[in-house]
Amino acid sequence: MLLREVLWTILITAAVSAGPAVGASEVTYAERLGWPVGTRAVIFHVDDAGMSYDSNMGAIQALECGVATSTSVMMPCPWVPQFAKYLREHPDVDAGIHLTLNAEWNDYRWGPVAGKLAVPGLVDEQGCLWNDVADVARHASVDEFETEIRAQIDKAVAMGLRPTHLDTHMGTCFEQPFTERYIKVGIEKQIPILAIGGHMQHLDAEFGQFKPLIQLLAERVWKAGLPVIDDLVRQPTRGPTYEQRKAELFQLLSDMKPGVTEIIVHCTAPTEVFQHISSSGQARAAELRLMTDPEVRAFIKNKGIVLTTWRELKQRRDAVQNGRRDL
Repeated sequence: MLLREVLWTILITAAVSAGPAVGASEVTYAERLGWPVGTRAVIFHVDDAGMSYDSNMGAIQALECGVATSTSVMMPCPWVPQFAKYLREHPDVDAGIHLTLNAEWNDYRWGPVAGKLAVPGLVDEQGCLWNDVADVARHASVDEFETEIRAQIDKAVAMGLRPTHLDTHMGTCFEQPFTERYIKVGIEKQIPILAIGGHMQHLDAEFGQFKPLIQLLAERVWKAGLPVIDDLVRQPTRGPTYEQRKAELFQLLSDMKPGVTEIIVHCTAPTEVFQHISSSGQARAAELRLMTDPEVRAFIKNKGIVLTTWRELKQRRDAVQNGRRDL
């Protein structure tokens, strides 16, 4: 799903404009952002804020009481106003926009921010965003895609938010032919976008054959003045019990290569209502428990892992751009 079709169609163009990815295989983006050689920096990123009340409570707990350092908001969703109020009251929280082009649940759905008339190809017969990523790519034009992601950004700003980054719900922004517009908007607005261009330790098995092209795309983003990360972990744990999940997380952190790695979690504090939204409540609750577990915090400290945010990445990128190394 992610990147497969789009890479071959746009990355050759990206390669021409970006030039060679200098030292991409040898120097991490952590180093290029001013951290010492060998630094392992991690963003624990909570996806899906704004999706539901339970999602909001889980994100807040993970950020305030745990090791989570960042989150992103699904602007088309019903519980965005509550989370936006929280962010206005807590402006130091690292919060981006989880660009949302899908409404994947059966009984709990939402439509586009731009409205059905503005983006008819983005909606199904119910007037909601398509369930599946493939349906978005099949029915929506690139202009409709850009109209909607701009509308989501505009809505966030109108609600008093200052997004620290843009990323993508269900990977839809990486589907052909949308990636070019996603990059374009991020560069134009100088809002960091989720771009992975380093060693790709945890993506290598799936996307290793495309690694040189992915690195060229990332270098294009870097040269436009935006930060880039080295790796992305989309599902850090899978075990059936909490202790197994914690062991998996410890192993992941122990084996992690130097660089900037984003680890995605879906922290939720599920009430009795959440089971009617999704069957994933137990797994999401386990990820919240991991983020707030004192043993996890102690393990991170003992391993010398640096916790960071997208806001810090942008500050460091700006400093490098201006020839400073004093962060």
